[in-house]
Amino acid sequence: MLLNKKLIESNTILNNDIIIGQKDEMPERVLQFGEGNFLRAFVDWHFNELNKKGLFNGKVVIVQPLKGGMIDEINKQDGLYTLLLRGIQNGKQIEKTEIITSVSRGINPYTGWNEFLKCASNPNMRVIVSNTTEAGISYSKIPFPEGECPDTFPAKAAAFLYERYKKFDGAKDKGMIIIPCELIKDNGDTLHQYILQHALDWKLDSKFIRWIQESNYFYNTLVDRIVPGYPKDEIESLTKKLGYEDNIIVSAEIFHLWVIQGNRIASKELPFVQAGLNVVWTDDIQPYRNLKVRILNGAHTMFTIPSFLSGNDTVQQSVEDRVIGNYISEGLFKEILPTLDFSEEKKLDFAQEIIERFQNPFIKHYLISITLNSISKFKVRVLPSILEYFEMNKYVPEALSFSLASLIWFYRGYSLNKLPQNGSREFTLKDDEEVMKFFKGLESLNDYDTVVKSVLGNVNFWNLDLNKIDGLTEIVSYYYKSIDSLGMKPAIEELLNAR
Repeated sequence: MLLNKKLIESNTILNNDIIIGQKDEMPERVLQFGEGNFLRAFVDWHFNELNKKGLFNGKVVIVQPLKGGMIDEINKQDGLYTLLLRGIQNGKQIEKTEIITSVSRGINPYTGWNEFLKCASNPNMRVIVSNTTEAGISYSKIPFPEGECPDTFPAKAAAFLYERYKKFDGAKDKGMIIIPCELIKDNGDTLHQYILQHALDWKLDSKFIRWIQESNYFYNTLVDRIVPGYPKDEIESLTKKLGYEDNIIVSAEIFHLWVIQGNRIASKELPFVQAGLNVVWTDDIQPYRNLKVRILNGAHTMFTIPSFLSGNDTVQQSVEDRVIGNYISEGLFKEILPTLDFSEEKKLDFAQEIIERFQNPFIKHYLISITLNSISKFKVRVLPSILEYFEMNKYVPEALSFSLASLIWFYRGYSLNKLPQNGSREFTLKDDEEVMKFFKGLESLNDYDTVVKSVLGNVNFWNLDLNKIDGLTEIVSYYYKSIDSLGMKPAIEELLNAR
C-alpha cells in the first residue's frame, strides 16, 4: 500500500506510534520553491506544526526548481510523506514518526508554467519559501518569460510576483512574505535585489517596482537541522514497521533552529513561537550566525582531521572516543565559547545541544566529507575564534592552534603521500586547485618551522599573515613536530595532559 489520501482516509494505518497531521482541507497559502529533503523535513514540518495547533490553516504548494525533480513522486502520494525525527534530547534517545499533511500538491513549472502562474491569482497565497541550494539565488540577464519557465529561481519569483501584481491591481494586502532558506549570507536581501534587477531588465511598470518594495517583505534567515534524507539503508525494515510504502520518506534530527531577520509583521501571521517551535525573530541575525558557525561548524572543523587521523570515521565515534572527546571539550568550552558575545547560559545550552547532536546514533556524519575545502572552512569557522581569543588574553589558544597544526600536517602529508591510511581506509583530499598546488610546492622543504611559516604566511589563505600573531607560529610549529614524531593521538594526549 502506497501512502496517499485514500490510505489515510481508510483508517488502515494501525501503527499507533505514527502521528498523523491535520486531515482537514485547507487553502493553499504557501508557495515553496524546492522539493528536497531539507525543506520537507524543516519548513513543511513547521507549517504542519502550526496547522496541528490551529494557528495557520494553510497548505504548501511545492514548485520544482529544476527541470529534473521529484514532483511526480510527491503528487503520487497526494503530498503526504513520513518524517522520522530521531536523536538525543536531554540525554535521552528520542524517536518520532509523523505523516506530514501540510503539502497539498506539487507543480513542475517547466511542463506546467500556466499552472504555476495561476497560483498568483489565489487571494489566500501569502508566503514564499525556498531552498534552491546556495547556487539557486543567482542572477543572469534573461528575457521576460513569455509562456515558458526561466531557469533561475529569482526570475521565476519575479514572474510570479508580476503576475500577482497584475491580477490584484497592485493591492497592498496582496504582497508576499518571502523567506528564503538558502545557506548564503543575506539571502533575503540578495533575492530582493535580483528580483528588482529582473523588473528593470524587463522594463516593467515602475508601480510594480514600488509594489515590490512597499508591499512585499523579504527576510534574511539562518536555518539549522541535520537532515540525512531518505533512509535507504533501512527502508525494508521501516516499511514493514510502518505498514505502508513511502517513496519520499525523510529522516532528520530532533534539533531545529530558524532565525528570521526583518520586519516583524510576519511574526504575527506565522506564529511559530506560539506553537513552541525554536524560531527566533530578530533585527540582527549576525550574532546567531556567529553562534552556529563558530560552535557547530567551528567544532566540526577543529576536531575532524585530528579524529580522522586517530582512526575514527564519524562524528559520533569522535565524541565517544575518550581522547578526542576530551579534546573537543577543551577547544569548544574553554577556547571557542569565551570568544562569543552571548550570555553564558545561552552559549552553554547551545554547546551542550551540539554535543548531543554529535552523538546522534541515527546520523552517520563521515569525517572525510567534512574535510572538503578545509582551508577555507578553517578561515571562516575557526580562525575568528583564534584571533578573538588572542585579543582577549594576549596569548593563543592551544587546542585551536593544535587544530591548525593538524590541518597543515594533513595537507602536507597528503601531498607527500605519507599519511597513514588507518588500515584499509583510502581517501581523497579535496580542495581548490590553488590550495593543492601550494602544498605541492612545499615538497622540497624539510624544516618544520619553514613549512609552518610558509602556510601561516599565505595571505591568500587567511587574508592576513598569521605569523604576525605573537606566539602562534611557535606553538603551531611545536604541535606540528609533536604530531610528526609521536603520531596524532599521542600528540593530542600530550596536549591534554599539559593543560
